[in-house]
Amino acid sequence: MVWLAVAEVPGNRNWGYDGASLYAPQSSYGGPTGLKKLVDACHQQGLAVVLDVVYNHLGPEGNYLPEFAPCFTDTHHTPWGKAINFDGPQSDGVRRFIIDNALYWLTEYHVDGLRLDAVHAITDDSTPDILTELAETVRRSIEPDHHIHLILENDRNQPRYLQRTTKERCQPRAYTAQWNDDIHHALHVLTTNERDGYYSDYAERPRNQLGRCLVEGFAYQGEASAFRNGAVHGEPTDGLPLSAFVNFLQNHDQIGNRAFGERITKLADPRAIRAASAILLLAPSPPLLFMGEEFGAETPFLFFCDFNKTLAAAVTAGRRDEFSHFAKFRNAAERARIPDPNAASTFAASHLDWSTAAQPHHAEWLGFYRKLLKLRSEYIVPRLYSACRLEAHFEVHGGSGLSARWRFADNYELILLANLGTAPLSNLTTSASHVIYASEEVSADIQDQAVLPPWSVVWFLEP
Repeated sequence: MVWLAVAEVPGNRNWGYDGASLYAPQSSYGGPTGLKKLVDACHQQGLAVVLDVVYNHLGPEGNYLPEFAPCFTDTHHTPWGKAINFDGPQSDGVRRFIIDNALYWLTEYHVDGLRLDAVHAITDDSTPDILTELAETVRRSIEPDHHIHLILENDRNQPRYLQRTTKERCQPRAYTAQWNDDIHHALHVLTTNERDGYYSDYAERPRNQLGRCLVEGFAYQGEASAFRNGAVHGEPTDGLPLSAFVNFLQNHDQIGNRAFGERITKLADPRAIRAASAILLLAPSPPLLFMGEEFGAETPFLFFCDFNKTLAAAVTAGRRDEFSHFAKFRNAAERARIPDPNAASTFAASHLDWSTAAQPHHAEWLGFYRKLLKLRSEYIVPRLYSACRLEAHFEVHGGSGLSARWRFADNYELILLANLGTAPLSNLTTSASHVIYASEEVSADIQDQAVLPPWSVVWFLEP
C-alpha cells in the first residue's frame, strides 16, 4: 500500500499539507496525468494507493476559496487559523465541496482509500458531523465490490468512528482504521529513552502501554494525560478489531517534526530497533512503514516547503522558534543551525539514497524486513479474516519483559515473549514450542534457554 498527499500548493515542493487547490494534483510532481499513471503502475504491481487528504485547513498561500464562498468561520479556530465552515451559515455548499472532493479522488483517480489528516482539528457541531456524512456518502456511493479504506489521523483516540457493522462480518460502518500514535510513542520511549513533550505520558510505564496497544488498540482509553494537563484522553476500544489500529515505529510527522529530521536509525541501538520491528510486523494490527525504513535508511526527512519570500521568512523563523523550549535549542545560535524549510538543499537532503540499499549493512536490514513480512503473510494475515475481536491479553515481567497472547478463531494462539531492555531477563518462559520467529541471540531451542538476551523477541504460533 502506498500513501500520498498531492493537493496543489504554490511553489515546487511541499509535504502536501499546505494544499490550496484541493482538486488539483501537484503540477510539479506530474499533475493529473502523472498521478493516474502512478496509480495504474501501483495497481499493476498489486499495490493499493491511499491518498492523504487535508480537510482541517487550507495552505497559507494561494488559498482563494474565501473569494468565492463562505469557506471559513470565526466560530472555530485551528492551529493554522480560522476553521473551515462545516456547521455555520451557508455551510451546506462547503460540506458538499469537501465530500465531492473525497468522491473525486476515489472515482476519477481510482485510488483505493483516503487517509484524513488531523481530524481532531475539525470542529463541527452539526448532526451528522462532516466526518460521519463523508464516510456514509462514500460507503453509499462507491460500488460495494470496490473495497475502500477510510483511515483517520485523530489525536483524540475516538473509537466511535471505527465501529463495525456486526461482530460476525466486522465491516466498518464508517472508517476502516486510525493511526495509532500511542504505540509509536511507547516504542519510541522504549528504544530511545526520549521523554520530552508528549513522550512524557509514556515515560513511566511504556511496556504496559505497549502491551495494551498490542491487545486493545489504544493505550489511552479514558485515562488522565499529564501532557494534556490532566485531561482525560481517549475512549474505550471495546468491540473493535485490531485491524482498526494502524501501528508504526516511524512516520513523516515523527521524523520530519524533529529539528534535524533524524530517523530512528540515528537515535536508537540497532538491537532495540530490530526488537521493535519484530513486534510491529508480526502483531495482528496492520503495520505502517515509512519510506526507506525497510532497508534502514539513514537519510534525514526534514520539513520542507517553497513559499513566497515574505511567508518563507516567517515560516523559517517560526520553525526555529518551535524548538526554543528544548534545552538544546535555547541558544539562538543553535536554533539557527536548524535547516531552512524553504531552501532547496533541505528538500534535496530529504531524498532517499536508493543506492545504499545494496550496501551490506542496509541489505541486511532489507533481508530482515522481508523475512518478517513473509512470516506475517504466511502465518498472521490469513487468520485475521476469521475474527472480529480476538481474545487477547498481555503481562509485563520484571523491569523489561513483556508477553502477550492472541487466540484466533481456528484456536491457534499467537504468543509473544520480549525482553525490551539492555540486561538479560530470567524466568520469562512459556510451554509453547512452535517458534515462528526468534531474534538471532535466542537459542535455537527456546525451551532450554532460561535467560532471554537483551532486546530479544520470540514469536510462537501454537495449535
